Amino acid sequence: MTSTIADTAPIDVLESLLTQRHSCRAYKSEQVPRAIIARILGAAQRTASWCNSQPWQVVITSGEETEKFRDALYPVAASGVAAGGDFEFPREYRGVYQTRRRQSGFQLYDTLGIRRGDRAAYARQMLENFRFFGAPHVAIITSDEALGVYGAVDCGGYVGNFMLAAQALGIASVPQAALAMHSAVVRQHFGLGEDRRVVCGISFGFADTGHKINSYRTSRAPIDEVATFVGE
Repeated sequence: MTSTIADTAPIDVLESLLTQRHSCRAYKSEQVPRAIIARILGAAQRTASWCNSQPWQVVITSGEETEKFRDALYPVAASGVAAGGDFEFPREYRGVYQTRRRQSGFQLYDTLGIRRGDRAAYARQMLENFRFFGAPHVAIITSDEALGVYGAVDCGGYVGNFMLAAQALGIASVPQAALAMHSAVVRQHFGLGEDRRVVCGISFGFADTGHKINSYRTSRAPIDEVATFVGE
């Protein structure tokens, strides 16, 4: 029996938001109204989680507090001190994962006019993570230590929904695992308990659409590269 989808409008809206969303790396200084942030949080709170545990806790900076956080984190990252996160970072990128990673990086560097192999320029651009790309707000996402990797998986779903909700409200964002590279600094700055594990950050605000860094889009693999059908 073949079933049909009577109303395609909801999936059309979702696909449109997924297509429009991108990692924004240049922002206007304008603050996002608190009511809009609250609506983003309300939508993201509907995220599914294992046993409905909802392990995410979110710290959101605005105004002067964003500047204070930037002033605390950037010097540490720029000093070259060894990074240390609460979760193990990828051991290496191999095969197609390395190919995709390199392609994404070269798109960024080419857009900015950075020559291939200019490692000093690569490093300078990487440090922009710790300036939050000029965003007026940062959301720090943490999970409970006892929930381990599955708490982090649930937080990943939350991050995706946060960004889609933001996109629906005209707010740009960028997810940043880089901020978790210095989790001790994050924990100390915000007074987080030792039971909280820093998963990542999300910088967000109104996009600077005129900046060239926001002009490119990354590709996605075709379905036949990632999905295997078993049975009819």
